[in-house]
Amino acid sequence: MSTMNKIDLYRQRLRAARDVEALLLKESGLPGPRGNLELAQASVEELPPRTLNAYLKYTPQRAPTNTPHEFLAFCGTLGLGIPAARGEERAWRRLRLLASDPRWRIREAVAMALQRVGRTDMGMLFTRLQSWRSDNPLVRRAVAAGLCEPDLLRRTRDVARTLSILAALTTPFKRTSGPMDPERLVLRQALGYCWSVAIAAHPQAGKPAFEKLLPPASPDVLWIVKENLSKNRLTRMDPAWVAACRRRIAAGTAQPGPSPKRRRP
Repeated sequence: MSTMNKIDLYRQRLRAARDVEALLLKESGLPGPRGNLELAQASVEELPPRTLNAYLKYTPQRAPTNTPHEFLAFCGTLGLGIPAARGEERAWRRLRLLASDPRWRIREAVAMALQRVGRTDMGMLFTRLQSWRSDNPLVRRAVAAGLCEPDLLRRTRDVARTLSILAALTTPFKRTSGPMDPERLVLRQALGYCWSVAIAAHPQAGKPAFEKLLPPASPDVLWIVKENLSKNRLTRMDPAWVAACRRRIAAGTAQPGPSPKRRRP
């Protein structure tokens, strides 16, 4: 069954449910390795805003990580994408606060809510995230993860702006520091895949931007570079370029040559 069919099925079940909250808790998938994202998407489409807002009361203290009630907080957070897309200030303030939530699933819901905004208005998303870029590492992680979704990066200008933002978010990692705090590790982890999404969206712009990180200036940038080069989306895009970047890392100074042109079958 496709993801869309699953969402439609859950929407039907939510409409018919006598106790929506009981259904969400039972079908949440938590505790477990994966929450029920299809059910969460369906809840945002079907439940009234007041219900979704009520689920935000499930704070880390009331709904710890990997508990069924965390799923309710996830749905409430994801639901903020709807008023945020309308430009409602309260929704944007709450999303920014929740971007620093100690629960990783809630932080992921923030990124997904931002992506919902982007599907409506990328210009609004870029404008609203401008001030987030100077916030703590968890909020900056939301910026990277919120923008780096393949279906958002279809226009060249949007990819170019995203690449510029990724470069700015990566720059602090060029300065070697002491032991890394957990929040900075979370940001580094996001940068370890976000670059690959943007590069694959527009290789002509993405590859030169990424090559500016080579050879890596610090162990942290080296980690970010290697993580992105390990992604299948880049290997499928241009295996020769990936191999050239890896050779440059190994050599320290070598420049990756141009990728051979592919012949059409």
